[in-house]
Amino acid sequence: MVIEITDHARERMQKYAVMEETLKDAINNPDSTVKSYDDRTIYQKKLNGYVLRVIVEENKGIKRVITVYKARSGRHEIQI
Repeated sequence: MVIEITDHARERMQKYAVMEETLKDAINNPDSTVKSYDDRTIYQKKLNGYVLRVIVEENKGIKRVITVYKARSGRHEIQI
Protein backbone atom coordinates (compact mmCIF):
# COMPACT_ATOMS: atom_id res chain seq x y z
CA MET A 1 0.00 0.00 0.00
CA VAL A 2 1.30 3.42 -0.96
CA ILE A 3 0.73 6.34 1.41
CA GLU A 4 1.13 9.86 0.02
CA ILE A 5 1.12 12.85 2.35
CA THR A 6 0.01 16.21 0.96
CA ASP A 7 1.86 19.41 1.81
CA HIS A 8 -1.17 20.55 3.82
CA ALA A 9 -1.11 17.34 5.87
CA ARG A 10 2.63 17.78 6.53
CA GLU A 11 1.97 21.32 7.79
CA ARG A 12 -0.72 19.96 10.13
CA MET A 13 1.62 17.20 11.31
CA GLN A 14 4.15 19.86 12.20
CA LYS A 15 1.53 22.00 13.96
CA TYR A 16 0.30 19.07 16.07
CA ALA A 17 3.74 17.44 16.51
CA VAL A 18 2.68 14.22 14.79
CA MET A 19 5.52 12.05 13.54
CA GLU A 20 5.17 10.25 10.20
CA GLU A 21 5.51 6.90 11.98
CA THR A 22 2.54 7.80 14.23
CA LEU A 23 0.50 8.87 11.22
CA LYS A 24 1.19 5.61 9.38
CA ASP A 25 0.36 3.61 12.52
CA ALA A 26 -3.00 5.37 12.71
CA ILE A 27 -3.72 4.35 9.11
CA ASN A 28 -2.43 0.78 9.40
CA ASN A 29 -3.78 0.06 12.92
CA PRO A 30 -6.68 2.45 13.60
CA ASP A 31 -8.88 2.18 16.68
CA SER A 32 -11.80 3.01 14.39
CA THR A 33 -12.60 4.23 10.91
CA VAL A 34 -15.43 6.40 9.64
CA LYS A 35 -16.46 6.54 5.99
CA SER A 36 -16.69 10.09 4.73
CA TYR A 37 -17.88 11.49 1.41
CA ASP A 38 -16.47 10.37 -1.95
CA ASP A 39 -13.53 8.01 -1.45
CA ARG A 40 -12.45 9.44 1.91
CA THR A 41 -12.00 7.60 5.17
CA ILE A 42 -11.25 9.05 8.59
CA TYR A 43 -8.81 6.90 10.54
CA GLN A 44 -8.92 7.46 14.29
CA LYS A 45 -6.30 6.46 16.86
CA LYS A 46 -6.18 7.11 20.61
CA LEU A 47 -3.12 9.17 21.44
CA ASN A 48 -2.16 10.58 24.86
CA GLY A 49 -5.62 11.76 25.87
CA TYR A 50 -6.53 12.84 22.34
CA VAL A 51 -7.86 11.20 19.24
CA LEU A 52 -5.63 11.50 16.21
CA ARG A 53 -7.83 11.88 13.13
CA VAL A 54 -6.30 11.25 9.71
CA ILE A 55 -8.44 12.06 6.67
CA VAL A 56 -7.41 9.87 3.74
CA GLU A 57 -8.56 9.80 0.13
CA GLU A 58 -8.22 6.33 -1.38
CA ASN A 59 -7.92 5.71 -5.10
CA LYS A 60 -6.32 2.86 -7.08
CA GLY A 61 -4.35 1.45 -4.14
CA ILE A 62 -2.97 4.83 -3.09
CA LYS A 63 -3.90 6.33 0.27
CA ARG A 64 -3.46 10.10 0.05
CA VAL A 65 -3.44 11.89 3.42
CA ILE A 66 -5.47 15.07 3.04
CA THR A 67 -5.17 16.38 6.60
CA VAL A 68 -4.47 15.28 10.14
CA TYR A 69 -5.35 16.74 13.52
CA LYS A 70 -5.74 15.93 17.20
CA ALA A 71 -9.26 16.11 18.60
CA ARG A 72 -10.44 16.02 22.19
CA SER A 73 -11.54 12.67 23.50
CA GLY A 74 -15.30 12.24 23.52
CA ARG A 75 -15.87 14.69 20.71
CA HIS A 76 -15.77 11.94 18.13
CA GLU A 77 -16.67 8.25 18.14
CA ILE A 78 -13.73 7.01 20.22
CA GLN A 79 -13.90 7.26 23.99
CA ILE A 80 -10.62 7.15 25.91
